[in-house]
Amino acid sequence: MKKQITNPWQWQDKRSYAQAVEVTQVEGTLYCSGQAAVDANGQSSTSDMEAQLVQAIQNLEQVITEAGYECRGIVRLNIYTTSTAELFTCFGVFQAWIAKHGIQQASTVFEVQSLFETLKVELEATVVK
Repeated sequence: MKKQITNPWQWQDKRSYAQAVEVTQVEGTLYCSGQAAVDANGQSSTSDMEAQLVQAIQNLEQVITEAGYECRGIVRLNIYTTSTAELFTCFGVFQAWIAKHGIQQASTVFEVQSLFETLKVELEATVVK
């Protein structure tokens, strides 16, 4: 896989995403359903935003790994949240995870009225290898 990042500006670097990602010579593409703070028994979390974000990240990592891909191959990552204000208070957790895996992805953050049951954040990814 070859990945080309296009960033006409530099301000997005502080927000941990890229303006555009071109991928060529791809072996495979994995489209992940939205991953949220749902445990292995299907129980939705009632925890705060930070705890839910951590669990959503862990669930996304598990799906990616079990499918035979790597987190560094994430090229698109959409974030759905019931409160951007609340999400941004713990955004450092997300940014640390991005840096840990060297992820360079196009992203969009959506604030939505609600997610399933008690969920506050959901991560939807496209991964390539």
